[in-house]
Amino acid sequence: MAIDDLLDEHEQGERVRSWLRNNALTLVGGVVLGIAVIYGWRWWGEHRLKQDHQVHAAYEQAIRQTEAGADGASAALSGQEGVYATLAALRVAKVQVEAGKVDEAVATLRGIDADPTLQPLVTQRLAQLLNATGKQDEALKLLEGETDSAALELRGDALLASGKRDEARGEYGKALTALDVASPARRRLELKLQDAGGHVPDPAEPI
Repeated sequence: MAIDDLLDEHEQGERVRSWLRNNALTLVGGVVLGIAVIYGWRWWGEHRLKQDHQVHAAYEQAIRQTEAGADGASAALSGQEGVYATLAALRVAKVQVEAGKVDEAVATLRGIDADPTLQPLVTQRLAQLLNATGKQDEALKLLEGETDSAALELRGDALLASGKRDEARGEYGKALTALDVASPARRRLELKLQDAGGHVPDPAEPI
């Protein structure tokens, strides 16, 4: 090997060592950050799994209480959050309604800290129960500003039950406009509109 080659290798080695000295903190920081991300992700996964187990246990307890005729089942789900918790609470409310415990179902729905993606469903279920128990004013207030077809239909139901046929007709008409032509709910809405004294237009005809 020539002397020049040895000098080149020595120079290259010095450059590498110099670069490592200058960038040691950055390298160490990157490694530490990578390890932190890995462990943080693992911790988050285990935390979510633990939360799901807690929600499932609370859900099972609430269902057992309801089926056994005990009161206060919704308290078992208090403080639970997330999509799974919201779905569990909706299921508990359904079981409570089937058991004739409508007031408890209302309490369960009111107590849900709903995931944003499921909030409209929770709101509509609650409004449906409020309508069924003669609390139309509360249902209307709850649905104020909602533009979803199901919410508009529930507003129509509340107004019709309150004797406000003209306003109910308007809400049913808007609900039909917002509803897909092929929706299975369309026929039910058409009947409600007719019952309120409205005219069911052709799908291509503006309401």
